[in-house]
Amino acid sequence: MKRDNKPNGNGKGQMGISLDQSGRQATQGDLDEVRAVVRQRTLKNSTSCAGVALHSGAEISLTLKPADADSGIVFVRTDVREGDARIPATWDRVVDTRLCTTIGNPDGVSVGTIEHLMAALAGCGIDNALVELNGPEVPIMDGSSEPFVMLIEGAGVIELAAPRRVIRVLKTINVVIGGGEAALKPSDFPTLDVAIDFDSDVVSSQALSMGLVNGSFCKELARARTFGFLHEVEQMRAAGLAKGGSLDNAIVVSGDGIMNDEGLRYDDEFVRHKMLDAVGDMFLAGGYIVGQFSGLRSGHAVNNALLKALFADDDAWELDVLRRSEVATAVDGGLVAESAAL
Repeated sequence: MKRDNKPNGNGKGQMGISLDQSGRQATQGDLDEVRAVVRQRTLKNSTSCAGVALHSGAEISLTLKPADADSGIVFVRTDVREGDARIPATWDRVVDTRLCTTIGNPDGVSVGTIEHLMAALAGCGIDNALVELNGPEVPIMDGSSEPFVMLIEGAGVIELAAPRRVIRVLKTINVVIGGGEAALKPSDFPTLDVAIDFDSDVVSSQALSMGLVNGSFCKELARARTFGFLHEVEQMRAAGLAKGGSLDNAIVVSGDGIMNDEGLRYDDEFVRHKMLDAVGDMFLAGGYIVGQFSGLRSGHAVNNALLKALFADDDAWELDVLRRSEVATAVDGGLVAESAAL
């Protein structure tokens, strides 16, 4: 059938599973075709956490709830009493990318620092979820996605009846902003290539390539923490920002060393975190991207510009589902979902 729900563009492809419309009896082959498709997933139970907001320093409570098929990820500000408190987590709702990824709605309601939670949802194979929180920022937790992954693992995952829709990249799209650049290229499964280059002996140049399959996000990226330089932290605090930042939720680089007593979780934790950020930002496509992401000194602004460029070109993408052999490449975080009845 022709798709009827699309990520703000036309695209070339068709989406869905079509059986013969002539009224014939479905065959066993038809049923096998239906079953051999990756299906959407959501949480089995609600789960909550609380923590400090990185920039405001406020204590924030957050609850992840199950959601119906085709809902996507939607944030709800429970502290908002007037106007629309709901914000779909999509690329066209991004309103600020200077220090983090912030989404907003036409009523001026916004939620910032969403990238680590979005990365966890993406990496665990959660297509649909409601995110309720009582403030304008997602709590920073330990500066990584691991606390959110643990929440999802504890809540459990269920499979829904609807097939998972993916955005399949059909041709290369590039963007360059300042000193950063990024590209999306056709690929048989989601892959990422990220390189960073900082004027710091501690961070220096790092590069990492990874396929987002077989639970790789949870195993290789989720624990990587955000990082910053001491002089930048001091500047942000002078400007009234980073009030909630501490060595408990960020790696802080000072001179030729890091200030955190426990050291690094990975030798290349800096580039792993940049890849984690990219996973979260790319999930704002409204679904999983089947393609290769390449980023060189890319950040939130470049990542969002890349999605804008992708969806501005109808020949560059199509909506599809994962069938047969592609089922093995579906992102699931290694978390087994309870099966839905057909």
